[in-house]
Amino acid sequence: MLISARVHYASLALVELAVRSSQSSPVTVRDITDRHGVPGPFLVQILRTLRASGWVQSIRGSQGGYRLSAEPSSITLLDIAEAVGCSQDSACSVEGKATATDERLQEVWDEAAEASRNVLAAVTLADMVQRSVDADASMFYI
Repeated sequence: MLISARVHYASLALVELAVRSSQSSPVTVRDITDRHGVPGPFLVQILRTLRASGWVQSIRGSQGGYRLSAEPSSITLLDIAEAVGCSQDSACSVEGKATATDERLQEVWDEAAEASRNVLAAVTLADMVQRSVDADASMFYI
């Protein structure tokens, strides 16, 4: 499974929303783009998809933005990847006449995709929040 920019940016946005969920004000698109360098229009499309999944709430108005509307521990990286368009069948597949070598390679692609799915399924948004907090805290001790 290859991780697309869309999946990466969706994950960044959700981690940012989760980290900042204790704040009273919503997180703006600009906050996320400034911090992570995600292209604004692309991020808006991603946030719409995440809102449709029920994980993100949008708040309108001059003080508006986005908030996480689900528990971070209930969302895995695999959930995010699948929600924004990374299908279960995203491993390479052999088309046409396949040689024995093609078939062996296909087995490896399938194993790699399954291993990726297992890793992503094991990591929740809450885990990523903790990793982010730990990384930020370690910067003060250097």
